[in-house]
Amino acid sequence: MSQQPIVNRVANSALINIDLAEHPPTYEVTELDLAQFLDQGLVLREKDFRAQLSGLDTEPFQNAYVRVFCSTEAIVPSWAYQLVATTLSPYAVKVLVCDKSSFNVILWTDHIAGMDLSPYQNGLVLLKGCADEKIPQAAYAFLAQRLTPGVKKLMFGEACSFVPLHKN
Repeated sequence: MSQQPIVNRVANSALINIDLAEHPPTYEVTELDLAQFLDQGLVLREKDFRAQLSGLDTEPFQNAYVRVFCSTEAIVPSWAYQLVATTLSPYAVKVLVCDKSSFNVILWTDHIAGMDLSPYQNGLVLLKGCADEKIPQAAYAFLAQRLTPGVKKLMFGEACSFVPLHKN
């Protein structure tokens, strides 16, 4: 019985892998909890809030994605979030009022929207998935949507076990 050399057919194929875990967003991220501005942890007083915002150190928000939230059960008026957004907009890339999960989706979709996908044009593309739970499914869906018009074939999963998604 002759021994045949082991050939890595995946490495020798025309398959182009995209692993989002290897291309994470590189944006600066920071958070602003409005609980720190509440009077006695309960009420947001407009005059005091405006004064505190005007004295806010803007350095942590420079060129960052900012998630604004309130960690307490206090009812924060809508204008407060808008005031924070207008105060931070000259410094931040984006000011978002949302939970952590939604914030993560927005980070990833903004990142993917800015990706150069020309290297995948007319290629056999495999979106490597299921490896990193920190990457939201919405990111994979958005990337698949962006890739669909320009690739020959789009697949999802691992090279040894993938699901075909689209064929041009």
